[in-house]
Amino acid sequence: MKFLVLGRGKTGALAAEVAAERGHEVISMGSAENKDAQGLTPDLLKTIDVVIDFTTPHAVIPNIIRCAEAGVPLVVGTTGWHQHIEKVKELVRERRAAFVYGSNFSVGMNLFFRSVKAMAPALQHGYRARIVEKHHVHKKDKPSGTAITIQKLLESGAGEAGAEKVEITSIREGDTVGMHVVVLDAPHDTIVMTHDAKSRLGYAEGAVRAAEWLKGKTGFYEFPDVMDQL
Repeated sequence: MKFLVLGRGKTGALAAEVAAERGHEVISMGSAENKDAQGLTPDLLKTIDVVIDFTTPHAVIPNIIRCAEAGVPLVVGTTGWHQHIEKVKELVRERRAAFVYGSNFSVGMNLFFRSVKAMAPALQHGYRARIVEKHHVHKKDKPSGTAITIQKLLESGAGEAGAEKVEITSIREGDTVGMHVVVLDAPHDTIVMTHDAKSRLGYAEGAVRAAEWLKGKTGFYEFPDVMDQL
């Protein structure tokens, strides 16, 4: 397959490396070459089998629109654009496009999501939840998309007891890849769950595998729903 990786940051660069190592032809495009998606010309996109986006919240929506209109499958690992997700789903349906989104493409984190979902009913039994997430100083969105996913999982499992919003504390320091801590606290005990990413390679590998899986499909998919099929 021929991959186009959008974003030359640390995770985008790793995704390009992983795709090449898995035998794909890869080209990359940075922000200077693709301002407002102007680099995604019809002539370029007709040569591309799949696009992977690790850009910024500001850049991702124009990229999604260009790829959907051109019928090119797209995997998005960029976060911070959740307010537009329903409109993106509608666009994908209208264009019969192929799209995979993940707030986190790490297999370990997606197993962590399942653990959080399993523990969420604790909020119906007197526990209060909070989330602490820590990332590098250059991360654009706050809180992280991963933390927002965890928040939704906790609140959806809380039932009527979950009317109170689960608090997220965001920390930006150093070159931290990504740490997420879930604390469930009650008068008699405390449950602490932690996922600490050692490198960005897990994100990159998951995104590339999702791109391979997307070939020949149409529809809007979220990575946790397809992870077991990879």
